[in-house]
Amino acid sequence: MSLTLILMRHAKSSWDNPNLADHDRPLNPRGHASAAAMGDWLRAQGHVPDQVVSSSSTRTGQTFAGLGFVVPVSYTRTLFHAGPEVMLDVLRDQTSPCLLMLGHNPGIADFAQRLVAHPPRHPRFVDYPTGATTVIRFEAKGWNDIGWRSGQPIDFAIPREMML
Repeated sequence: MSLTLILMRHAKSSWDNPNLADHDRPLNPRGHASAAAMGDWLRAQGHVPDQVVSSSSTRTGQTFAGLGFVVPVSYTRTLFHAGPEVMLDVLRDQTSPCLLMLGHNPGIADFAQRLVAHPPRHPRFVDYPTGATTVIRFEAKGWNDIGWRSGQPIDFAIPREMML
């Protein structure tokens, strides 16, 4: 059986209000446009999730809304600035065959690098800029059966390339 993980870092957030807690920072205008562009790109590539699990931050929620998918979403504070081990634990609790996970750097970049057997040929994969999205395929019966270096990268893109 094949499982697909769409691993996305939230789009560009705003730093306009220094009084907001980090968890509460919204997207800036470029972030809203980037989220919409990445949603269009995912649909054009045929990567539509069955379910979404996301950090509970304002910017990840707004990123999901901007993608334009009408699928079940669950928000968890556990993914807010989570490291790769925590992200793997959250992933292993999922059941949908095609899942979108929305999170934050540096954890999401590290998580993506640890999951794939080999990195995609893209210079921005390592630093995973805002809105970066990797689509990873696993040959496994369930999310509990995956581990480090077990995924094959299918696609990778960043918003800047989708908005040219």
